[in-house]
Amino acid sequence: MRILHILDHSLPMHSGYTFRTRAIVKAQLARGWEVACLTGVRHSHDGLNPEDVDGIRFFRTPKPAGGPSPLREWREIKALEKRLDQLVREWRPDQLHAHSPVLNALAALPVASRHRLPLLYEIRAFWEDAAVGNGTGSEGSPRYHLTRALETYAARRADAVAVICEGLRHDLVQRGIPAEKIIVSPNGVDLGLFGSPPAPDLAFAERLGLAGADVVGFIGSFYDYEGLDDLIAAMPLFLERRPAAHLLLVGGGPMEEKLKLQAAGSPAASRIHFIGRVPHQEVERYYSLMDVLAYPRKAIRLTELVTPLKPLEAMAQRKLVAASDVGGHRELIEDGVTGTLFPPSDPAALADALDRLFADRAGWEARRDVARRFVERERNWSSNISRYAPAYQKMTGKALIHG
Repeated sequence: MRILHILDHSLPMHSGYTFRTRAIVKAQLARGWEVACLTGVRHSHDGLNPEDVDGIRFFRTPKPAGGPSPLREWREIKALEKRLDQLVREWRPDQLHAHSPVLNALAALPVASRHRLPLLYEIRAFWEDAAVGNGTGSEGSPRYHLTRALETYAARRADAVAVICEGLRHDLVQRGIPAEKIIVSPNGVDLGLFGSPPAPDLAFAERLGLAGADVVGFIGSFYDYEGLDDLIAAMPLFLERRPAAHLLLVGGGPMEEKLKLQAAGSPAASRIHFIGRVPHQEVERYYSLMDVLAYPRKAIRLTELVTPLKPLEAMAQRKLVAASDVGGHRELIEDGVTGTLFPPSDPAALADALDRLFADRAGWEARRDVARRFVERERNWSSNISRYAPAYQKMTGKALIHG
């Protein structure tokens, strides 16, 4: 089977989006399938075309002229459609697999129709909600409703739809998308990358001023919805109970400067450490220094519907997880079993949850074992990938019959 993935961006850029794509494609290649990828015009890394990264072949789309919205988005769709049409003729895939945002599906739909190819549309988050989450849109605006309508249109027209969690599946069913058309392919962990947690680097901890500390950490992007302002606000309260506490923040994003200003004015300023972005191969080194990973996401539509990837990575690293009680986290974390849940947007409750975790060190090893087994059993990409196979086979069979 020859599968062509259509993507927003890809490796060598680093994001949760690109790491999920890598995991999917590497697992499909391991099954003996032929796989290639095409990125749209929003892939901003300069490189070869095609480009081989980590054993994966990526084709690129030339950038069209810009312009104001929505002319810009229309030009992006048409540029991707043109490049995809050309690549289908050259590479001859059996299956198209378009990943969100919906611009990619809108480009793929006419190509799939022209070439009588099955199309699976994978939604990792609804584009309208992602825009609200990253601060580029507002819920209920005309743009929000238009984007929502386009998502629904693409889901109806695609031969099958994949989503990363039950929250998105339920929302699509409420929109009238047949449940039997939707598969859930949840976020998972590549245990080849995160399967063997390293021992803490004590010399590294000493250099960072963390020797003997109770370390709470966050690794990821600094968006407003991640609730890192609540985590910083919780630190003085947490320090009153745990004098050896430190907070280690690894990553960056739109809220970085605002968070740094907040931390600088905090009574706990000397215990809050901003590391910045680090190379992917260095991430495990920072995980090794952290006792508890905190994910204080705010309760908005995006976080209620969508499951994050980072808590799963932390569980695979045998780290304790504390997360806000929002829908996306509840799909991953059983309170008191695989992690600890606390009310969102409540720094005092967050401090209480962290304190309870550090007070129960005797139970840490058992909880780490349970969380790790959950990832191995339920969220391991080597087994997750099997969820696509029945949908591919069903769609390809339909295409052959219709052809």
